[in-house]
Amino acid sequence: MGTAKIPAALWLLAGVVLTFGVAVSPAQGATRHYDFFITETNQTRLCHEKSVLTVNGQSPGPTIYARKGDVVVVNVHNQGNKNITIHWHGVDQPRNPWSDGPVYITQCPIRPGSNFTYQVILSVEEGTLWWHAHSDFDRLTVHGAIVIYPKSGATFPFKKPDNEIPIILGEWWNEDVNHLLEEVKRTGGDVKPSDANTINSQPGDMFPCSKDGTFKVAVQNGSTYLLRIINAGLTNDMFFAIAGHRLTVVAIDAHYTKPVTVDYIMIAPGQTMDVLLEANRTLGANSRYYMAARTFITLARDDIPFNNSTATAILEYTDSAAARAGPPDFPSLSLPAIKDENAAMAFVTQLRSLASNDHPAHVPMSVDERMLIDLAINVLPCDPTNPNNRTCTGPSQNRFAASLNNVSFENPPIDVLDAYYSGNGLGVYEEDFPNKPAGGSANLTGLGFTKRGTKVKVLEYGTVVEVVFHDTSSENHPMHLHGFSFYVVGRGSGEFDERRDPASYNLVDPPYQNTVSVPKDGWAAFRFRADNPGVWFMHCHFDRHVVWGMNTVFIVKDGKTPKARMLPRPSNMPQC
Repeated sequence: MGTAKIPAALWLLAGVVLTFGVAVSPAQGATRHYDFFITETNQTRLCHEKSVLTVNGQSPGPTIYARKGDVVVVNVHNQGNKNITIHWHGVDQPRNPWSDGPVYITQCPIRPGSNFTYQVILSVEEGTLWWHAHSDFDRLTVHGAIVIYPKSGATFPFKKPDNEIPIILGEWWNEDVNHLLEEVKRTGGDVKPSDANTINSQPGDMFPCSKDGTFKVAVQNGSTYLLRIINAGLTNDMFFAIAGHRLTVVAIDAHYTKPVTVDYIMIAPGQTMDVLLEANRTLGANSRYYMAARTFITLARDDIPFNNSTATAILEYTDSAAARAGPPDFPSLSLPAIKDENAAMAFVTQLRSLASNDHPAHVPMSVDERMLIDLAINVLPCDPTNPNNRTCTGPSQNRFAASLNNVSFENPPIDVLDAYYSGNGLGVYEEDFPNKPAGGSANLTGLGFTKRGTKVKVLEYGTVVEVVFHDTSSENHPMHLHGFSFYVVGRGSGEFDERRDPASYNLVDPPYQNTVSVPKDGWAAFRFRADNPGVWFMHCHFDRHVVWGMNTVFIVKDGKTPKARMLPRPSNMPQC
């Protein structure tokens, strides 16, 4: 049975000596050490057993606990059967792109039988983030939470919870996902939908062969619980709700929000949310309640296959003699339908930065550089060397692709960071990623052809950038930026109007995020200050879209002072 083990790390971190690190003075921060062993482990779900990659034999993998301002040193030992890298999602890594992790962007892969030590530098982050593999589809099972507590002596800006519950939403395929990936690369077709959604790696007791493993959480009436929710799925936005209970969102992507109490949340792949749960069931009511995670999907056509499933876990009140009697209540009224776009938009538009004295919002009021970026699903010729080859399984026997401003990103043979740092970028990347779509923003009704390229955007240190994503594909896209969080100042439906829409921006307390869900046939605008020198990936967090090319890279030049310059290249970087 997957019963929750509530971490006592908040209290442990108050100590001087920890099992995973030695604390130093609060002003200096602590250095905490972890060892990650990548190994092959057999897992059984939905009556199917297969070998998967895990960290330390666990999936989800071990949780990293730290305080704001700490440094976490993680030695990754690749004892698996393939190349891999690890990314510390949402950690800005100030001046340290060397440890950011995306393969062929900031490093070459860690090969089987070798190891690499990451230095994860925490700065302004406070709350829940996560780590995951950033190579192929490995993050399906190679992922885990990062819990960042306030500095010693500081407190949460909300009611102190009695306990904490990590909730990692994910997916399960009966087949080997990297075999599916190789098939997609070979045939140019789409990725087969997952067979189930999961909560903490379990699909729940509504699926075959799954009752005994269903994740269960023991709670007591009158207590408050902090749910640390992560969407680690490869392909699905998700709605999440708990029967008989409301949820209060207090942070997104490790940045505090004004508390907002809701019946459900919508969380995109890559996003994290801190949510308070009051265990306040009505006396005499049922003592068992389903937590439910359901796919939220927006697709251009109804004939495109998708994962139409709902994962469940069980919330159990242990202070009742009837705690295990009767079936759990299901959140039938609070959990939105699978294609409820209005419910998704209603949720995300409620999010606001806390913007308090202790946690201010520093929204850039003026902009140095504006970018309008079309997000598109496209096609490429099945075989660019043979126009008569029509054997692909994508649209019209072409190959599926994706693009930003009609550039479908192609990984170089060596990593972009090393090429930039050594001054050998010529032939590895081109510094001409367009600031806007050629010929104006598209309003596509079909899948147009695109072109492959390794185009990057170069920024001077300190430049204030406004990016407006415009979706042309009739599908939501969770867009993630490495190295920065950004203020989501606006969003809307239809095509972005640069004369009208900026008047609706929230420049007072917009949410501060690292991943934004761009609405179907709509737009989302964000601002950030490019004050973190290095090479930083920006991409859709639907993994098949990464493979297809919905990516680009920001290169932020060094500033003039020593603390505005990139850290030197570590001597132990993996070789390509």
